Amino acid sequence: MANKDYKEMSASEKKKEDWMNSKWRPMMGWMYMAVCMADFVLFPVLWSLVQAAHGGSVQTQWNPITLQGAGLFHMAMGAILGIAAFGRTQEKMAGANNGGIAAAPAVGSFSAPPATSFSTPTPTAAPASFSSGGIAAGKARPAEFDHPAI
Repeated sequence: MANKDYKEMSASEKKKEDWMNSKWRPMMGWMYMAVCMADFVLFPVLWSLVQAAHGGSVQTQWNPITLQGAGLFHMAMGAILGIAAFGRTQEKMAGANNGGIAAAPAVGSFSAPPATSFSTPTPTAAPASFSSGGIAAGKARPAEFDHPAI
């Protein structure tokens, strides 16, 4: 983009990301959903219809393409979508928004509890002694019995 065009852009247009940068995560999810729907729903039905139309009966069942090679496609897509979701969560927590559009302030939202430190113990009041008060207060200890040696 020429420097002149950049100067004429408004501030909101300058902040906006390219549509591909802001929409690649949802597009990956849509693509994965379309591939799964085609491979597990559409293609098996079409495979059966083609066999029934040409041979009169269904002789073989559809073998899902995405499960070939031990389902590596599904593992890879799970990793890509999982890491993308984690990355977007980190971006949102850091204050990034979608395409430069200002996010609406949260009303009545919950916040995280304050972080506690485990390095210094919190002082608590301890009882002066364990024999004063309580259920066994003032009772004598039961007598011990001699047991015969075996």
